[in-house]
Amino acid sequence: MRRTLGWGFIVVLVSASVGAIWIYQQITALRTERVTDDVYVISGLGGNVGVLRSDQGAVVVDTMTFRLQGEALRERAEALVGGPVQYVLNTHYHLDHTHGNLAFAAGLPVIATERTRELMLSHDAKYWSGTNGAHLPNETFRESHEVQIGGKTVRALFLGPGHTGGDLVVLFVEDRVLHAGDLLFRLYYPYIDLAAGGTVRGWIDTLDRVLELEFDRVIPGHGPVTDREGLLQFQRFLRELWQVGERAAAEGWSLEETLSRAELHEDEGYRELGIPVIFRLDRDFVVQKVWEEATAEGGRLQ
Repeated sequence: MRRTLGWGFIVVLVSASVGAIWIYQQITALRTERVTDDVYVISGLGGNVGVLRSDQGAVVVDTMTFRLQGEALRERAEALVGGPVQYVLNTHYHLDHTHGNLAFAAGLPVIATERTRELMLSHDAKYWSGTNGAHLPNETFRESHEVQIGGKTVRALFLGPGHTGGDLVVLFVEDRVLHAGDLLFRLYYPYIDLAAGGTVRGWIDTLDRVLELEFDRVIPGHGPVTDREGLLQFQRFLRELWQVGERAAAEGWSLEETLSRAELHEDEGYRELGIPVIFRLDRDFVVQKVWEEATAEGGRLQ
C-alpha cells in the first residue's frame, strides 16, 4: 500500500513538473516576424506585440500576459532596434495585452485611451494595486495621440467601441502598418466584452472608420499579419453575426433557439481561441454575445 502511494506521489510530482515546464516554455516562447524594414511583430502566449524601430529607439505596442514575457519581449525589441524602448502603448485593458507592462521601467511613457485606464482600474483593479500601479498608462487621450521619434510618426487613435469600449489602433505612418489590437481577430473567433462597453453593432461602424486610414499591412491582436482585405473579411463576419442577433431579437428567439438556428458563412476557416477549462472563444460564444446585445437593445426599444 505504501509503495503504491509512493509511486502515486511520484507520478503526480512528475506530471506537475512536466506541466510547469510546458507552461514556462509557452510563456517564454516568442516568435518574431518582420513586417517592413522597421516594423516587427512578436507573437506568443497573449496578444501580438508590434515593435517599431527608429533612430532613437523602439516603440512597443502591447506587452503580453506575464511580467516574464514582458522582460523577454523588451530584450527582443531592444535587440531588434539596437536601442532602448522609449514608448509603450496598450491597445486595451485585457491582461494578455497589458500585464507585461511591469517589465518596463516605471515612469516610461505608457499610452492608452482614458477609457482603457479606467477599465484597468475597475475591471483589473487587484493586479494594478500597490507598486504595480506605477506601470499603468500615464499618457491618456480621448480621440488621438501622436508621437514623433527618430524620424517616425506613431499615431494612436480611438475610433469607437468594438472589442471593448476603449480600444485604440496604432498607425505607423511612414511604414503604412496598422496595429489593430483586438479590433481584429484574424481567423479566430473574437472576444466580445459587453461588460466593458464592447458591441458587435458598434464594432462594424468602428471598422468603417479604421478602413479610412492609410495603411497596407495590418497586425491583428490575435492571428497572422494580414492586409486590408483581412480587415474587410472580419467586418463581413461581424455584419453577418449582427444579422443573427437582429433576427433573434425581432422573432423573440431564446438563446437556445438562436444557437441552433444561427447561420454563419463568413467564419469559414475560423479557429477556437482559449485556454482549456478556463475559457473558450468559439461560434457558440459569439452567437451568445450577439444574442445578449441584440435582445437587450430590443428590450430597451419596447
